Amino acid sequence: MLSTTRTNKDPGQVSLAKTLGNWDALALGFGAMIGFGWVVLTGGWLSSAGTMGTIVAVLVGGGIMAVVGLTYAELTASMPKAGGEHNFILRALGPRPSFIGSWAITGGYVTIVAFEAVAFPRTVEYIFPGMSKIPLWTIAGFEVHLTWALVGVLAGILITWINIRGVKQAGVVQTFTVIFLLAIGLLMIFGSVTGGEASNMEPWFTPGMKGFFTVLMAVPFLFIGFDVIPQSAEEVKIPSRQIGKLVVIAVIMATLWYVMVVLTTASAMPASELANANIATADAFGALFNSDLMAKILIAGGIAGILTSWNSLLLGASRLVFSLARSGMLPEWFARLHPKYKTPHNALLFIGGISLIAPFFGERMLGWLVDSGAPSIIIAYFLVSVTFLLLRRREPQMDRPLRIGGEGRFGEVIGWASVVLTFGLFSLYMPGMPAQLTWQPWLIFAIWWAMGALFFFKVPRGIPAGVDAEDKVLEVVRARRKK
Repeated sequence: MLSTTRTNKDPGQVSLAKTLGNWDALALGFGAMIGFGWVVLTGGWLSSAGTMGTIVAVLVGGGIMAVVGLTYAELTASMPKAGGEHNFILRALGPRPSFIGSWAITGGYVTIVAFEAVAFPRTVEYIFPGMSKIPLWTIAGFEVHLTWALVGVLAGILITWINIRGVKQAGVVQTFTVIFLLAIGLLMIFGSVTGGEASNMEPWFTPGMKGFFTVLMAVPFLFIGFDVIPQSAEEVKIPSRQIGKLVVIAVIMATLWYVMVVLTTASAMPASELANANIATADAFGALFNSDLMAKILIAGGIAGILTSWNSLLLGASRLVFSLARSGMLPEWFARLHPKYKTPHNALLFIGGISLIAPFFGERMLGWLVDSGAPSIIIAYFLVSVTFLLLRRREPQMDRPLRIGGEGRFGEVIGWASVVLTFGLFSLYMPGMPAQLTWQPWLIFAIWWAMGALFFFKVPRGIPAGVDAEDKVLEVVRARRKK
């Protein structure tokens, strides 16, 4: 299983087993993007921006992510190694910027893994309304119950255990849940065609741009996941050129999915009723078929979305932590592989353990996690975009199995577009902007980066970027350990 003859006690010299096929990798990327947000957020989007306003925001956001995805596609094909952003940025910018980018995207992943741990009991309660027992405390008006929180904790333990058992097992789970999710999508389209009303979609737009930006600010959270494919690239047994293409295909599929969800939900019920719905998408699905059972089937689809996103992003976060440790930027403990399953089990336990805390903060944590993860995600995307441009200029002869934009300079145009778009998207979260964040998300953001600072200042300085940057970092780290 372990594709190296070297010991796993040396974090700089281990590699992961190649067990994922073409569909497995696509299911990981697409499934990661289609989490639970489409179930709980669609009603709010329609109220804020109107039907067409929401669709325009989703298409704009999907377009931005597609441009970013193109830079990822080329870099992934060129460097198909676990860690994705970590390897890209290390080669172009050096160790400390690589740590920043890796810690940023890991933070985005962690917020979504934690989001799913909260979303799961929220969803289960829709099916079993009386499950909340033994009140603990009230946070932001939501009374947290022990049984409610434990449902999220137990699900988190199960997902972590599946991932420890091996990426192939996680891939099998992902494949079946994605297929079920796609079946739910077909039912939504059928229900909308047969039972929906175009008049329900009004208003098409709401006055002003605030609603548009409200939807757009959720885009990084909604679309994060295509970058899981680069994280698992070392475990994929397909040509590197094809791995890069899967990144872009996953973004296109996710964009179509969100547009479909908005249209079918809007057609089911008037906006005034959706605004008061318990879970708008589920209630809309039930209304299309005039059946409470169908609403619960949609919730089952929501649970499938939770599991696909949870599974993919836990995998992606653990591979990033593993890669940071393998290069000497995090403690060696995180790079150790399970003796039997050959998975980075300590990294998985670390990420999984953090997520188990989230359910004890209640339902309000959902919105805070969406908002707190987005700025970190954009930081990583911005650094990858800069990396793309630098490597195009600095290493024109680098092996590029998938060259975006052909042999001319059009690829650099795409790179610059990605830099400008990601910078602009980050500015939306700043104070005074239409989509400015409240203090709770910024607090979660600050806590994550404070944790990162503990490790950042231990990353060796003065090591230049390049192909051998990781080896040089390891030399310095090993020398420190011997002292």
